[in-house]
Amino acid sequence: MAAGAVLVGFAAVGIRKILIANRGEIAVRVARTCKEMGIGTVAIYSDADRAALHVRSCDEAVRVGPPPSRESYLVIDSVIAACKATGADAVHPGYGFLSENAKFARACAGAGITFIGPPPEAMEEMGEKTRARRKAIEAGVPVVPGLKEPIPEGGETAAKDSARSLGYPIMLKAAAGGGGKGMRLVTDPKDFDSALATARREALGAFGTGASTSRRRWRGRGTSRSRSSATRTATASGSVSASAAYSGGTRR
Repeated sequence: MAAGAVLVGFAAVGIRKILIANRGEIAVRVARTCKEMGIGTVAIYSDADRAALHVRSCDEAVRVGPPPSRESYLVIDSVIAACKATGADAVHPGYGFLSENAKFARACAGAGITFIGPPPEAMEEMGEKTRARRKAIEAGVPVVPGLKEPIPEGGETAAKDSARSLGYPIMLKAAAGGGGKGMRLVTDPKDFDSALATARREALGAFGTGASTSRRRWRGRGTSRSRSSATRTATASGSVSASAAYSGGTRR
């Protein structure tokens, strides 16, 4: 019933072919669902993924560049060109990559391609972790204590003081992007500087922006972590924010 309702909805807006701007299991799942719904599919791939399962799972496939994702899957012009070349009238971004990129959503709209996802305005509000944190606080959503602004260049000493007051362990996180890039767990204050430098470097390389630090919530004393919405977040100009961790509800 749900699939039928979605199919009717796609048909109503003229969607007949969807380009899946991703790879791996999410692309395979989207392709499988589209096939069940009678919708054509287009895969994109880098040279490293030419024979990947997601490519074989789609009706068509278009090469978008060399192995590095920043030269293939993250090149907006290449993805739009693939849509035009194959006649895809919609894009499903999956998760990661361009799925939270407002510029990409606007590029799709400008090319007359339906972006299957939130509007670019929502991405801009929630895509940067400290801004999203402020919005959550304004909306009355409980959050774990943490920094409210990115850590600026030269702000390392103040950031370390904040981390100490929050309590270790601390999670340094890229202010933008996702996929675990620019994230570093710091369990000892003496490792803060090196972890911040690494997080900034990764964040700048992957997203062109810095990192944030947030507190971490754990399921227990083992290594199984829960992705908690209560993560404490702050950011820096290679932007990073810091937050502390809990174990079994007890601050460590």
